[in-house]
Amino acid sequence: MRTRAMRLAACLAGTLIGSAVVAACGAARDAKPATSATASRQRCFLPGQVNDFHAEDDQTVYVTIGTRRMFRLEIVGTCPDIDWSQRIGIRARGGGSWICGGLDAELIVPSPSPSGVQRCPVTNVTALSDAEVDAYRERRKARR
Repeated sequence: MRTRAMRLAACLAGTLIGSAVVAACGAARDAKPATSATASRQRCFLPGQVNDFHAEDDQTVYVTIGTRRMFRLEIVGTCPDIDWSQRIGIRARGGGSWICGGLDAELIVPSPSPSGVQRCPVTNVTALSDAEVDAYRERRKARR
């Protein structure tokens, strides 16, 4: 809600600049979300919903939500300590609580560094399909 109010305030302030700003603001205010709430929930998650994770390597982490939903998180650069970590934290960034896309989250990984933690910004969030979840689980099973 606050974002909408801030956008409206910016649009009202923009009326001094010209009618093009007002037209753009009106379109933004009246635009309907591109996806339904159900579709958004399928592609997004809250950090508190994560109940498992697996680091594929130091650039890719898979997180599990519930028993069936999985997301692939790609990290900026590398996060060297993540592939051996027993636990991680996930923090939503940008003032929102939902994690839906790149730069919405950062992983917080225990580290032997002097600060004790390593912060690894996420650049891409991908919801896995049921077929991708099955393939992922088969790959993991084969490695054991």
